[in-house]
Amino acid sequence: MFTCIVCNSEESRTEMVEEVFKVDGRYVLVGSVPSTVCQRCGERSFSRETTERVRLMVHGQAEAAKSVPMQVYEYA
Repeated sequence: MFTCIVCNSEESRTEMVEEVFKVDGRYVLVGSVPSTVCQRCGERSFSRETTERVRLMVHGQAEAAKSVPMQVYEYA
């Protein structure tokens, strides 16, 4: 059963999401990541299997589908 770690809601939905990660000083975007999303606050969570697969992908065990420019801003 799902319980959100942010708002304790028990309602969720499954979505394919995009996530940006910083890996070795560079930013990478991973698309179509299966995620459980809290219906109330939108917090995303990932299964262990998904997390491990993404980790392997961004550390060089997959070929990038494409490359896109990305602007990076710093608040501080």
